[in-house]
Amino acid sequence: MAIGYVLINVQPGTEQSVYELMKALPHVDDATVLFGDHDLIVKLIADDLATIAKAVVEHIRQVPGVIDTKTLAGAEF
Repeated sequence: MAIGYVLINVQPGTEQSVYELMKALPHVDDATVLFGDHDLIVKLIADDLATIAKAVVEHIRQVPGVIDTKTLAGAEF
């Protein structure tokens, strides 16, 4: 199992609509609106990191209002 976190910046005024759309996307386990350098953080769970990368490119970055993303891959000890 792989876990990824995606930090997302959106166009001003689209925070709520992007948040609602994110919650319905494949592999999204959680979404939280943030205050600070990023507007949202989304937690993804998938079988592997390749699937997470594909979800970011094919789904998250395609949501209207998304300006920028930064993906962080979870690590296991």
